[in-house]
Amino acid sequence: MGLIRVVIELYILLLIIDIVLSYLPQYRRNSWVMKINKFANYTCNPVRRYMPPDLPFDFSPLIVILILTLLKALW
Repeated sequence: MGLIRVVIELYILLLIIDIVLSYLPQYRRNSWVMKINKFANYTCNPVRRYMPPDLPFDFSPLIVILILTLLKALW
């Protein structure tokens, strides 16, 4: 397995961890959670700009995971 595929899979794992942690408010103020959120928002924020603001859930991590999975399949 190539290094790029491993990095993509690790980033997808980071996005999933960020999604799970967003439902646990007792961990929001921890520094490691804020770092994970910062890394996840690096790719999710550009996607959020193109999504309608009145959606009930934030689907941007799902879209980023889908794009990364397609990129991994093409690589």
